Amino acid sequence: MQAHELFRYLRMPELGDVRQYVRTLPTNTLMGFGAFAALTTYWYATRPKALKPPCDLTMQSVEVEGSEHARRSSLLNSDEPMIYYYDDVRTAYDIFQRGVQVSNNGPCLGVRKPNQPYEWISYKEWVIIEQGCYAFSMVVVPLYDTLGTEAITYIVNKAELSLVFCDKPDKAKLLLTSVEKGETPVLNTIVIMESFGMDLVERGKKCGVEVFSMREIEELGRAHRQKPMPPKPEDLAIICFTSGTTGNPKGAMITHQNIVSNASAFVKSTEKTFMPSPDDILISFLPLAHMFERIVECVILCHGARIGFFQGDIRLLMDDLKTLQPTVFPVVPRLLNRMFDKILGQADTSLKRWMLDFASKRKEAELRSGIVRNNSFWDKVIFRKIQASLGGKVKLMITGAAPVSASVLTFLRTALGCQFYEGYGQTECTAGCSLSLPGDWTAGHVGSPMPCSWIKLVDVQEMNYLAAKGEGEVCVKGPNVFSGYLKDPEKTAEALDKDGWLHTGDIGKWLPNGTLKIIDRKKHIFKLAQGEYIAPEKIENVYLRCEAIAQVFVHGESLQAFLVAIVVPDPETLRNWAKKKGLEGSYEELCKNKDLKKYILEDMVRVGKESGLKSFEQVKDIVMHTEMFSIENGLLTPTLKAKRPELRKYFQSQINELYANAKM
Repeated sequence: MQAHELFRYLRMPELGDVRQYVRTLPTNTLMGFGAFAALTTYWYATRPKALKPPCDLTMQSVEVEGSEHARRSSLLNSDEPMIYYYDDVRTAYDIFQRGVQVSNNGPCLGVRKPNQPYEWISYKEWVIIEQGCYAFSMVVVPLYDTLGTEAITYIVNKAELSLVFCDKPDKAKLLLTSVEKGETPVLNTIVIMESFGMDLVERGKKCGVEVFSMREIEELGRAHRQKPMPPKPEDLAIICFTSGTTGNPKGAMITHQNIVSNASAFVKSTEKTFMPSPDDILISFLPLAHMFERIVECVILCHGARIGFFQGDIRLLMDDLKTLQPTVFPVVPRLLNRMFDKILGQADTSLKRWMLDFASKRKEAELRSGIVRNNSFWDKVIFRKIQASLGGKVKLMITGAAPVSASVLTFLRTALGCQFYEGYGQTECTAGCSLSLPGDWTAGHVGSPMPCSWIKLVDVQEMNYLAAKGEGEVCVKGPNVFSGYLKDPEKTAEALDKDGWLHTGDIGKWLPNGTLKIIDRKKHIFKLAQGEYIAPEKIENVYLRCEAIAQVFVHGESLQAFLVAIVVPDPETLRNWAKKKGLEGSYEELCKNKDLKKYILEDMVRVGKESGLKSFEQVKDIVMHTEMFSIENGLLTPTLKAKRPELRKYFQSQINELYANAKM
């Protein structure tokens, strides 16, 4: 490369930050940057054009006439919410039947054993209990095995479940124990998928419960073949018991129309840039009873694509991704945070970190222009390994179920080079009510109303959020909104008002381009002694941006003047983080180190201040805890939300000590 060419490349206005960095380098390293600059210039000269967005991105939602300032998707041609996408798909049964046709009975479900390839079952092999139920207009009631015996007993009785399918014999034993104690008299049949001993059959007989293997049920079905009795759109499809952070689980009643409208709205939102086909593959690792997972699977099944299940161990997920090579990857923020931390952790020199930051900024500039790709110079040199770790073929990712940091989402959008959407919703609106649109790859919002939903904000005066200022509680209406809680008119009336609006308990704000930003939480709010309202989940989400923290539980009381917190340091990053502060030791030793506690608290306050937390929203003291909050120890719900009453009870002595020490 000639010297005059190098300087011509470096004079490009887009390379200002490269020039600035090059000036700081010794002369003998400059020629190495010649090729770097040339490739950078080539990258700018050959970058692709942005795909055309599906609507004007400066106005992604519009006001619905005569509706108290409710807004709808700009993708719609009228104020009527979308109910279905395909004329012949109105129920979950229809979804699967369409998949059978378009896939030409292609591969449907895939599983693998350790160190083995995926084995596929075709669409026409009816092994899915859910699809079997839909074919005969039966209602599915998913039971999380992590709910605990008390909650499972409650659900079996509330939903009057006479038949339960279990994957493992241990779960059948738990159910039989409840029957033997007289707690679940309605249960009379249990079907077990894995092999089990005759002792279980005998035990069942003694208490009036028939125990079958899955194979026996399939043989009964073959011997007594019946024509399907497909459901109608208004029929109940699923009763999804929300695990709840307080009290007994609530059974959200979801109809076939709820499911179809929500899945159809997703297809409508992405139709110009991504339409699933039989060649697409979804990696399934989220709980199957989670409505976010159910809707993504419905979109996949409707288009004849296939679903590969992970091995059941989250530690083996990366190995499953490499083997399966999925094209669709739904994720939750907790996983994204882990990916982000791991990538940054591998950039262990100042040069590597600079290159990573520089490459990310260059691709972020492309994102702002609406360009999404994984074949740029930066992808080949910097991000190729990251993309390969997910199998190398991911085309679409979607995150939901909890808030995600804007900086994490933006970085991963640049690093992974695929369409990456963020959605918002809850079980009561089937799954989603808002979704980011193709072309708008900015972070810090949850997109605009999905085509199936109207969204309005209503005043929450005690927190000073007013709809007139474009802020308030998020309320949703449309064919995706549930019909209420099973046999619970009181809780139903709390969630659904007389006009059919679902009150979510989240506080939202309309941004100028018609997208929605979730800014607070109405539920779980409490007052401190001086009368200030506190939304602990908002504060926790801010503190989770601290590099050394994996989990945090913020606590306050109306008789106390300040907040305290339980902090679980991140086992993967703590030692390196502590080393920079001059502290060494094992994870357990560091968690007991008073100096480290002081540094972590200072970092939390710093991040809180940068994120705009008020002084009374900042914690004054913390306890370091070494065990992660988990589903297994009863501190997280199956959807990975904090069980606040359980956390409060579990850490009561530490909380008391924090407040007592403050008074000394």
